[in-house]
Amino acid sequence: MLSRVIHRVILALVALLPIRHLVAQSLPVPAERVAARAWFRDAKFGMFIHWGVYSQLGAGEWVMQNRGITVDHYEWLASAFNPVKFDAREWVTLAKRAGVRYITITSRHHDGFSMFATKATRYNIVDWTPFHRDPLKELADECRRQGVKLFFYYSQLDWHHPDYWPRGGTGHATGRPEFGDWNRYLDFMDAQLTELLTNYGPVGGIWFDGMWDKPDADWRLERTYALIHRLQPATLIVPNHHKAPLPGEDVQTFEQDLPGANTAGFNTTSIGALPLETSLTMNESWGFNITDTKFKSTVELVHYLVRAAGRDANLLLNIGPRPDGTIQPEAATRLDSLGAWLRVNGASIYGTRGGPIAPRPWGVTTQRGDTVFVHLLDWSDQVVSIPAFGARVVSATVLGTGAGVGVAQTDAAVTLTIPAAARDQIDRVIVLATRRK
Repeated sequence: MLSRVIHRVILALVALLPIRHLVAQSLPVPAERVAARAWFRDAKFGMFIHWGVYSQLGAGEWVMQNRGITVDHYEWLASAFNPVKFDAREWVTLAKRAGVRYITITSRHHDGFSMFATKATRYNIVDWTPFHRDPLKELADECRRQGVKLFFYYSQLDWHHPDYWPRGGTGHATGRPEFGDWNRYLDFMDAQLTELLTNYGPVGGIWFDGMWDKPDADWRLERTYALIHRLQPATLIVPNHHKAPLPGEDVQTFEQDLPGANTAGFNTTSIGALPLETSLTMNESWGFNITDTKFKSTVELVHYLVRAAGRDANLLLNIGPRPDGTIQPEAATRLDSLGAWLRVNGASIYGTRGGPIAPRPWGVTTQRGDTVFVHLLDWSDQVVSIPAFGARVVSATVLGTGAGVGVAQTDAAVTLTIPAAARDQIDRVIVLATRRK
């Protein structure tokens, strides 16, 4: 993911490029991808996993760049990676308890180390480390057993590969020779993507990151995207390039931001017609950071999930497992709390679309068919007035308890009289059964 130390410089470079608004919808989208996009929009909640060699240093996934670690020293670090406590079943079981519908895991991050068995380079977890296992294969098998879709994060940026040349905005202190063959590097990436889409069963999507490092380079996107969709027609392409959607892409994702908000300073404010996603750290780091204890509360995480759904977007919530393969208790506890909330309130999230009322300071609305869910996130009064939305409210109840809610309607507003809420209630969800006027 993008380091806050460097992203502003890269943003300035990206801003010099023309924004391309011609999206893939200009060409017919095959039925498999149409169905996959619809499934993605319904899923609403995914778990992001940043895990790799960098986890050993406990300083986040950008430690190679941030500390100026050279390739030879980092290769030694990689040779010591041995996550003996990794258990794919435990990871997927936790995700299921949390209500997660898909997992996106780092198959290769900016450090260039492959977390899967690959013939394209020996620099991978099976051939380079004492672990000698393929955790992505184990995870793929377990995801299939438990009914969770698996997506692969894949970094286009590489601080290790000699053919990542010319250098982009990062990776200048790694000690690599100052020459290389860019097309050979792109061939290497396509070879690895072929392996990921051939050896691991059905893949929900490829989540690209790093193109922002060389925004003016020819990334051969048309060729690579065609390769992905040829190998697995239902695999979605999710690009974290911080720009408007480009041809061949299937999801528009926003890093550390709700769609269009750009509080992070490097996302686009342009929202296209593709399914939407927002990725979020649980603390302030993507990869394991032993000193980062600033974990968001369960209330904050539920509110972010709800606000994302109200904007018709998925939440991809990150965890950074420890180098031994275990998940931090702080992360597991929050995931279990999210799961408990979703078991009661999931009907107002899963399979919904953004509701008829645009997000407000008090909360958001979601919708499924003629049912509108009003999420009151910041409201302490017993009576709330919401804008009229072109439908008549037939009945109103509190989700989870079924308690009745008083309704008064005018042409301008719908006024709800709500039963007293429990003091610790995270989100008062009011279910409105409606009929078109």
